[in-house]
Amino acid sequence: MRTDIFARLDREPEPPKIEIPRMSRTRLALFGGTSAFYVAIVVAVLASTWLVALDWKLMLFRPYEQWPEQHAFLDYFVVLGQRGPTAVMVAAWLGWRSWRQHTLRPLLALGAALLLLNATVGAVKIGLGRLGPHYATQIGSAELFAGGDIFPSGHTANAVVTWGILAYLATTPRARRYLSALSAVVSLGVGLTTVYLGTHWLSDVLLGWAAGLLILLGLPWCEPVIARAERFILALRDQWRARRTLSPSRPVAAGGPRPAVFPPRVHAPAADDPSREPVAMVGGARPGPPAGTRTTAYPTATHPQRPHAVRSERSPVTPSGSRRPPHSRPVTGG
Repeated sequence: MRTDIFARLDREPEPPKIEIPRMSRTRLALFGGTSAFYVAIVVAVLASTWLVALDWKLMLFRPYEQWPEQHAFLDYFVVLGQRGPTAVMVAAWLGWRSWRQHTLRPLLALGAALLLLNATVGAVKIGLGRLGPHYATQIGSAELFAGGDIFPSGHTANAVVTWGILAYLATTPRARRYLSALSAVVSLGVGLTTVYLGTHWLSDVLLGWAAGLLILLGLPWCEPVIARAERFILALRDQWRARRTLSPSRPVAAGGPRPAVFPPRVHAPAADDPSREPVAMVGGARPGPPAGTRTTAYPTATHPQRPHAVRSERSPVTPSGSRRPPHSRPVTGG
C-alpha cells in the first residue's frame, strides 16, 4: 500500500486523456439563470429595495458583537477568500499537476479564471463605487457612487473561483463531486464571515457568489484560447532546448586576443594502402612504381656531406646505395 501511495507522486509516463468540459445545455441553462440572478441583485441595490433594508438590519445587528468568541477564528478563516494566499496555494497544487501530467492546462485555466475575475469584478466595483458598512453615511441608503469598492464582494468571488477551479479541473466524476462540495462550503463560509465581521453587506456577498459562479460556468468558452496558448508555450520551450544543444559562439572584445584557428588535420594514407593512388611530381615526372612493387628506400642524410669527386652518371651503384671500391672498377688503357 505504501508503494502505491508513493507511486502516485511520480510523474506519469504519458499525458493522460482528460475530458475538457464543454458548454452543454445544462451548463448554458445554469449560466443563463446565474446571469439573471446577477442582474436582479444589481437592480435591487440600485433601486434601494428591501434588499438594501436587509443589509442595514444585519449591519445594525452587529453579529461580531453578538458572538465575540468566534471573532478570532473567523479572522483567520476569511483568509481563504483573500486573493494572494489562495492563489499561491492553488497555483502550487496545479503546478505540480501540470508537471505530473505533462500539460500546462491547469495553470493556464487558473490564470484565465483569475484574469476574468479581475476584469469583471473589478470593473463593477469601480463603476458602482459602493461604500462598506463601516463607512456608511446615511441609514437606509445604498451608498452607491461614493468612491467605494466593495460591491460585489471580492473575497466571496475569489473563494468561488480559486477553490471551484479545482473541481473544474478534476479528472474523475468522484473527485469533481467532492471538490465541488468543498468549494461550495468554503465560498459560503467566507461570504458569511465577511457579513459577520461587518466588512460587506449581504447584497455584496450574494453578487460575489453569482460573479464567481459565472466565471466558472463560462470557462469552457476559454478552452480554445487555453489550448492555443499551451501549444505556443511548448513550441517556444522546444526551440529553446534546441538552441541549448548547439555550442554558443562567444564574441571577442575589440583589440583582444582572438582564438587561433587551425586547419583540419588530413591523415595521409599508409604506404601499403592499396587504395592509395600514385601522385604525379611537379614538372611532369613519371609517378612512382605501382602498388605492390618492392622498392629500395634511401635514408636521408642529417649531417653535411663532405665534398667528393664528380663521378660519372653511368657509374654503377650497389643495391645498398654505396659505390664500388676503386680497385673493383675496370681499368681501361695502359
